[in-house]
Amino acid sequence: MSPTRKRQALAEITAEVIDCRRCPRLVAWREEVAANPRTSYRGETYWGRPITGFGDPQAPTVVVGLAPAAHGGNRTGRIFTGDRSGDWLFRSMHRAGLANQPHSVSVDDGLALDGAWVTAAVRCAPPANKPTLEERDTCADYLVRELTVLQPAVIVVLGNFAYEAVWRVLRELGTTLPAPRPKFGHAVEVPTGGPTILCSFHPSQQNTFTGKLTEPMLDQIFFRARELSGL
Repeated sequence: MSPTRKRQALAEITAEVIDCRRCPRLVAWREEVAANPRTSYRGETYWGRPITGFGDPQAPTVVVGLAPAAHGGNRTGRIFTGDRSGDWLFRSMHRAGLANQPHSVSVDDGLALDGAWVTAAVRCAPPANKPTLEERDTCADYLVRELTVLQPAVIVVLGNFAYEAVWRVLRELGTTLPAPRPKFGHAVEVPTGGPTILCSFHPSQQNTFTGKLTEPMLDQIFFRARELSGL
């Protein structure tokens, strides 16, 4: 697929995602949060809609998270933007040469990704940050279409939820997968008949505050992703 056609195809997916109202529980929650901002964000206009993937249309590495944060992506309109998880993610991607700057606070802050595309298994902020399996599967075709367009060499999955979502999507795409499925763990690599899956603990505060995930551990993932993708 030509670079121009890739950009067009990704733009078409983006337009559909933004207008999506498939999951009533998620629609209600994202809009409730947007209508009742956290005190520290009073006066801001929340995005309050589904979040699309973003990055380099020629990316050999795709990063898949769980879902947008209620006061992060659901507020700013871009995944991992304006929250603590994103602070960790983009600092690490910057150190690995996959992002032009180490921070992301808004959609117009100048962040650009080089060789990477960031997306999520579920596109709407879920209550308690816990989408249901039905919501994951309802959202899956957007990820199917993104991966079909991007054809990455590496998929970095942030957390077990993203790992399971990507596994199901690759199976739907007819990718040859190892059996049995390897158990999720930090820095676990899963070769497939298509992209290599590279597992990482999610940079959530639950993991970073407790030391389950450290910055060197996350850097290990993105430097390895560069190596596997041939950058």
